[in-house]
Formats: sequence, C-alpha cells, structure tokens
Amino acid sequence: MASDFWQFFMQSLPDLLSGLGNTLLLTFVSITVGFFIGLMLALGRVYGKKIVNSFCVGYIEIIRGTPLLVQLFIIYFGLPSVGIIFSPIQAALLGLAINSGAYQAEYLRGSIQSVESGQMIAARSLGMSKLQSIRHVILPQALRISIPAWSNEFIYLLQYSSIAYIIQVSELTAEGKFIAATTFRYLEVFAIIAIIYLALTVVSTTLIDFFAKKVSIPGIGAAKGVSLRDA
Repeated sequence: MASDFWQFFMQSLPDLLSGLGNTLLLTFVSITVGFFIGLMLALGRVYGKKIVNSFCVGYIEIIRGTPLLVQLFIIYFGLPSVGIIFSPIQAALLGLAINSGAYQAEYLRGSIQSVESGQMIAARSLGMSKLQSIRHVILPQALRISIPAWSNEFIYLLQYSSIAYIIQVSELTAEGKFIAATTFRYLEVFAIIAIIYLALTVVSTTLIDFFAKKVSIPGIGAAKGVSLRDA
C-alpha cells in the first residue's frame, strides 16, 4: 500500500510541481504588489487629507466587504464586457493583489498608529519634513511591528491562491483536480496537496519568525499576529 502510494506520488509530482510554480508566483507577486497598495492606503488613512482618507476607507471597506471569488469573477468575466480582457493568470494576480492590499493596509495602519506620536513631533523639531519623518522615523518601526500580522496575510494568500483554479489558472489545486479526475484517486491526490500546503506553511512561518526576530527593535513590542480576515 505504501509503495503504491509512493509510486503514484512520484508519477504525479511533475504535474503538481508545475502547478506549485504558479501557486508560488501568485503568492509572491500578489503579496508584493499588495504591500505597496496597502502601504499607500495606510499612509493615506493616517496622514492624508479628508478626500484622500475617504478614498482609502472606501477602497478598504469595499474590498474587505466583498468575497475574493466575486472580485475575481468581476475581473475575469465581467471586465471583458467593457473591453478590458485579462488572461487567467493576469486576472488572478490582479484580484489577489487588490484584495491583499486592502487587508495589508489595515495591518500597516495599526502598526503606524502604534508608534508613539511624540516621535513625529521630535522628528519635526529636528528639522525633518513630514515626509522625511514618516520615511526615516515612523515607517522603520511600523514595518517591523507589522511583521507578525503580515505573516498571517502571507499564509492566507498562499492558501487562498487555490481559488484561482476557478478562473482556469493551472495552480497546484487545479493540477491536482485534473490528476484526480483522470486517475480517480481523489483521496491520495488531495492528501498530497494538503501535505504540500502544510509544508509550505510551516517553512514560511519559520522563516518569517526568524526574520522578525532579526529585525526586531529591542524595547519595542511587536503587534500580535491577529488576522483582520477573521474580524
């Protein structure tokens, strides 16, 4: 039994690795683009004028208030009706990045606001502009504080990328579903996929925790890794 499972695993591995490549592409590109979207939104909420703040709040609430799957359907199936067409992988990357950006914005906003306001006053009193104060004093601390919560977003995005198979992206879950449909070995296939996701999650969490300890600031506590996706 074990030898049969191992043989099946080795036969399926090349196709699964092909899908895994797209899963990692979706995760890393989306988390990176989402970070920059989230950073701009967080800064806009904390330091922006009323119109900027209102736009940022509206974006975050709309994206967080609607399912990721619906957002992907709008991008992939809805936008072509107005002449905007994306390939499956492009639609998935865009949808995941837009969605992740809204959640990362809230992680970053909380971290920025956790930095003592007196530090901004002190930086301005030393002759720094507001932008310089944010860049050189506030953000270096806020980004470190946000790492635990941000790590949750990375794990969620790694797992939520599996939704992309619904819009025909050949990621890990899609490849597994195809293998299962042709071999009828559903239990084995999805058990293998679950093990792969589990391994990726454990490795990612370990690396992020190690990095967080390396860049932590002595005397400044990190924010708890509470996910806003469960809020």
